[in-house]
Amino acid sequence: MVTVLGIYVGVGCIAGLLAGLLGVGGGLVIVPMLGFCLARQADIPPDAVMHLALATSMASIMFTAVSSAWAHHRRGAVEWRVVRRIVPGVLAGTFLGSCVAARLSTGFLKAFFVAFLFYVAVQMLVDRKPKPSREFPGWPGMIGVGGVIGAVSSLVGIGGGTLSVPFMVWCNLAVHRAIGTSSAIGFPIAVGGTIGYLYNGLHAPGLPPLSLGFVYLPALAGIVCASVLTAPLGARLAHRLPVSRLKRAFAVLLLVMATRMLWSVVAR
Repeated sequence: MVTVLGIYVGVGCIAGLLAGLLGVGGGLVIVPMLGFCLARQADIPPDAVMHLALATSMASIMFTAVSSAWAHHRRGAVEWRVVRRIVPGVLAGTFLGSCVAARLSTGFLKAFFVAFLFYVAVQMLVDRKPKPSREFPGWPGMIGVGGVIGAVSSLVGIGGGTLSVPFMVWCNLAVHRAIGTSSAIGFPIAVGGTIGYLYNGLHAPGLPPLSLGFVYLPALAGIVCASVLTAPLGARLAHRLPVSRLKRAFAVLLLVMATRMLWSVVAR
């Protein structure tokens, strides 16, 4: 158990850095690494592995997002006007998305996550620049965008930064402010998704001890303890390092993880 907790702490360190650095919440790393660890624990049935990984990732992002958003807010990099407009859709989308995910098989969720990783990696590598005339939509449009971001985020256990950052940059928000704003949006995404996974997992059969719904508490504790400490460091680095190069490096990492997960799906 000590070795397993050490792995969860390591996952949290990486997740916190990524949350502050790229505004992605860390879920893109947490989910595959959690899936790898949980699949090797004897008390966890294979059919519950992906649900536990997604739910625990969402729960950890609540803490990571607060730490990261506060660090960005202190640097004046959070557009709270955007946050207020997108939150209603985000909360509804993540809760409904988690309810759908709770009824899907581990194999389907893993395949969906792999496809999403490939999509995100390609988007980061292409790094298209938006036209200078684009602006944020009005309230209905922002609620709709929030709903889509929330629903997809709950299906893949992320804080939404891989969708919200490109959307805000597409609307001509400076990349550092988009990253900071995405960190703030990550909190309501995580809250809605966690509530959904917790509620839908309360009566799920075969879950391991120390789980609350689909949230696996030992993994959550290890990840949170580390990520809240490293998220502010990631935020500081985001304002000093060339983000474009970091995004390309992260995209390569995503391609490697997606390929490995794809192999595990095909080999079953």
